[in-house]
Amino acid sequence: MALMSLISDILRRPTIAGVLGGLVTLMAPVWIAVVVGVLVGWAWKPKWANFGKELLNGSNESSSASTALASSIPSFNTLKLQLPTRIPWISDDGAEKGNLSVPPTSVPESSSTASERGSSSLVTDDDLHHLYRLVEEKDGGPAWIQMMDRCTPTMTYQAWRRDPETGPPQYRSRTVFEDATPELVRDFFWDDEFRSKWDDMLIHASTLETCPATGCMMVQWIRKFPFFCSDREYIIGRRIWESGRLYYCITKGVPCSTIPRRSKPRRVDLYYSSWCIRAVESKRVEGQLAACEVLLFHHEDMGIPWEIAKLGVRQGMWGAVKKIEPGLRAYQRERASEARLSPSALVAQMNIKISEDYLRSLGGVDARRSDVEDGGSGSSSDEQSGKIIPKLIVVGGAIALACTLDRGLITKAVIFGVARRFSKMGRRL
Repeated sequence: MALMSLISDILRRPTIAGVLGGLVTLMAPVWIAVVVGVLVGWAWKPKWANFGKELLNGSNESSSASTALASSIPSFNTLKLQLPTRIPWISDDGAEKGNLSVPPTSVPESSSTASERGSSSLVTDDDLHHLYRLVEEKDGGPAWIQMMDRCTPTMTYQAWRRDPETGPPQYRSRTVFEDATPELVRDFFWDDEFRSKWDDMLIHASTLETCPATGCMMVQWIRKFPFFCSDREYIIGRRIWESGRLYYCITKGVPCSTIPRRSKPRRVDLYYSSWCIRAVESKRVEGQLAACEVLLFHHEDMGIPWEIAKLGVRQGMWGAVKKIEPGLRAYQRERASEARLSPSALVAQMNIKISEDYLRSLGGVDARRSDVEDGGSGSSSDEQSGKIIPKLIVVGGAIALACTLDRGLITKAVIFGVARRFSKMGRRL
């Protein structure tokens, strides 16, 4: 009963400030314990916690394995949906554990022709039409909420966010670079070799496949994440369409059977990041298209609770954006010196030329639009099955903690309230 005695001593203090100070001091360790427990629960989950999910997916995995053994040529299935799922920071199912090396990125020469055909099918006209609808604000999604409006002497930046009914938050931004051409900005964002000079989160980039007919690529990225979670691996399909001097640049997560999943870095399946790049009128020189506008649409499931991810984006967005322009100006100087173009920059110039009428004529997308937006995630029932166990762990841990402390209603209410708040992570605000 030492706890009850301590509370009684606090309540006997002569001033309200003294009572409140004592209660805060008493409750602080409880709050810290709950937060630390929840964070540890996200960062670590025993293998048995995924048992139910493995049973649900067992039949699919068996059929996938038999298909891989029966075929000598890798196949590329539709993008696994989710728009990044994540709630807990856990190891991917079936990943090899303990191997921290960068996965091999070479493709057997004997399958080069098949790989080229497969690469061109990773990003299709459906993806182009979806990006076109996003640019024209005709995709039928929720309204965009403005988050930011900043500028520098040579750059203007605006950002919006929206929360779909399912999937992670989606972001839209508009950046205008003065004294830059659409072609330069297109090459800049595509140039993986130069990206490492200005993007300090990129620690590895390699090209897995390239289709010389369409310029469609499959690339592998490994990005550095904060110390409390592992690095992330991205297998990205990307392709560019050109309409006049307007460029639709699409990048999205795609499946890859030639590179096995590993526990670290953790693979991000749900990834979508696409641009529309075009010349616009400069605010410096009236009437001249001397500036470049970039409309970016981005969402991904990094394996971090969505509410925490949104907080991180709000706090770090402008700092990250400010790093882009110095990188672009350095790229301008390098290109002005007639430096040799990197392989990925050369591929950026291999565009499929289209007309505005062709974009409008693309049909049959509405029925498949949800698959394109989500990037091929699993069904909602599969997603829900992955969320039930983490919530039970959080709530169950709170119950155990409350019952071991004392019988006081205030303590239990605080613990249950915090647990319920954290158990809702991943839902919309």
